Amino acid sequence: MTPWQKYICDACGLIYDEALGDPDSGLAPGTRFADIPEDWVCPLCGVTKADFSPYQPPCLETLKAQARDSAGPRPAARQASGVVIVGAGRAGWTLAERLRAQDAALPITLVSDCAGDRYDKPLLSVALARGITPQQLVKESGCDAAQRLNIRLLAHTHALRIDAARQRLRTTRGNLAYRHLVLAHGAQTGLPSPLSAANCWRINHLSDYLKLRSALQAGPQRIAIVGAGLIGSELANDLALGGHQITLLDSQPEPLARWQDQGAGAQLLQAWQALPIRFIGGIELTAVQRIDGDNQPHYRLSSACGQQFDADQVIAATGLQTPSRLARSAALDWDYGIAVDPATMGSSQPGIYALGDCASVAGTVSRFIEPISRQASTLAAAICGCQPLRYESRPVVVRVKTSSCPLTLPGATL
Repeated sequence: MTPWQKYICDACGLIYDEALGDPDSGLAPGTRFADIPEDWVCPLCGVTKADFSPYQPPCLETLKAQARDSAGPRPAARQASGVVIVGAGRAGWTLAERLRAQDAALPITLVSDCAGDRYDKPLLSVALARGITPQQLVKESGCDAAQRLNIRLLAHTHALRIDAARQRLRTTRGNLAYRHLVLAHGAQTGLPSPLSAANCWRINHLSDYLKLRSALQAGPQRIAIVGAGLIGSELANDLALGGHQITLLDSQPEPLARWQDQGAGAQLLQAWQALPIRFIGGIELTAVQRIDGDNQPHYRLSSACGQQFDADQVIAATGLQTPSRLARSAALDWDYGIAVDPATMGSSQPGIYALGDCASVAGTVSRFIEPISRQASTLAAAICGCQPLRYESRPVVVRVKTSSCPLTLPGATL
């Protein structure tokens, strides 16, 4: 019998394993890729079967043997310092895999302020509707991934500042020497006044999402979501299907206002009529007050027009901002993010690179998954001295994962 094959989604990196199939989409275990209907779509990002290609995981033992047999010894400084990657999200792990596939002996250190577990971020806004438990969100623990790739993982470690002149990264666990430093720390939800980290959730990372899911275990709750863009709308849809009452607030007159010309917001509002979602547009928040009652504390949100909304939980979905502290410490050029050269993903400082949510190419910051894989290939080629592989911007298609009304919308060129 022909061995089971694996195929990778070129857009988001999801692996289709013929042995496992895709039961949620009606593909039983053992379904060959060739037998999948042409109208099947990636369960994670929604691209078609044509966007998948054969996938062969790198065999580390083979790569190590090739490295041992290669001509000439490695430079001592490279052995001592190697590559330090800040961030264990999709960008950081993808780059680590690309580097290891190119060079089995390259020292790689991955610095993560969390456990570094591997997961698919798009699932965070659809997990309840799909019945995905918090435990099922983790595809591979950080420790297991580090062992598989033979890299050093510094989990629960914060990067503090960069000494570019001495090629040192200061962390909460001491200084790390580097030959190549890669910033892949992503972005975080911006908090316009009166929102703060003390009165709302920011759901952009697995650790934050798991804390929210834990807070929702008590049963149906009133949830206010501030921001009705892509993430806010997806979360509203998912949490409503999970049995919670949603108040969705935005300064714009309808959800997904960026795609007003495509009628996206009107379609969502129509689909949400049967769900416990109340959308209120044209709102300017002026205060978020914590109210400690006899039972569980709750929050009261006040607007400039005098309206008030009570909620047990408040979620900020108010757009992403790239943290600039590390970039400023190394005096990196900044253009809405860390400005990089698309030929190498290198920053303005030699030996320092960036990719993913925190990198800016010609003033455009990528907030989508698809460009990460191509950026990682460009960066791995530059670090390992391979044939240059320039990162080319491409138009992306945005798929809104609101199961009540899935939408495909035009995006930016990234």
